[in-house]
Amino acid sequence: MDAAGVSPRRLAHETGVTAKTVERWLANAELVPHARNREDACRALGVDEEMLWPRAVTDRVKTGNDREIVHSYPYRSACPSQVWSELIARTTGDLFLAGYTNYFFFTQLPNFTETLRRKAESGCRVRFLLGDPEGEVTRQREVIEDVALTVSTRIKITLENLAHLGPLEGLETRVSAAEDAVNHVSLSVFRFDDDALVTPHLARLVGHDSPLLHLRRVGDAWMFSRFAEHAEELWSRGVAAA
Repeated sequence: MDAAGVSPRRLAHETGVTAKTVERWLANAELVPHARNREDACRALGVDEEMLWPRAVTDRVKTGNDREIVHSYPYRSACPSQVWSELIARTTGDLFLAGYTNYFFFTQLPNFTETLRRKAESGCRVRFLLGDPEGEVTRQREVIEDVALTVSTRIKITLENLAHLGPLEGLETRVSAAEDAVNHVSLSVFRFDDDALVTPHLARLVGHDSPLLHLRRVGDAWMFSRFAEHAEELWSRGVAAA
């Protein structure tokens, strides 16, 4: 403050607080003001926040396994379609879509079928893991959701769209094994190389009403790897789609 030529009273005026509040800031280094007050104080003194309140900066920096969490959304539908499009566009090695129906890709992303063709032809491995449209878990889920566009119908629409691609090297489609169906329907994992979008399905909610996490791989055996391994295990026991 001395270097900036700003008195405590002047700083109080610039930040919209009382002089006593500024005195408390000066007396207690562990006290971190509200973000707006910190911003105003830094502007008045001409210094960075890290110089005045380093704890406020370090508290915002992720240092543990949560570094893999890029963003969280309360609903899958709250994740902008641009996020999905950009992740798919950047994927060059492994595009693995392990939702139970994967139906929404074909309705929400423009020209998605041709995007898949280009990905496969460029050497990207493209995989779809679907639920069995005739399976018992699918039937049970239809009763739970009780919506006009049934789970089995959504799966069949996905299969029909994939069939339009014909035999295509690099494109693989499987349905999860009967013993894995419950685990599959309750958790969707969509992998784009080292990024993943993960949706745990809640109670009676359809996929777009369930929450979503955007993860990005940072280390081994962290959150990204745990979900990726889950999807790979289901894939390993899946059977080729008819």
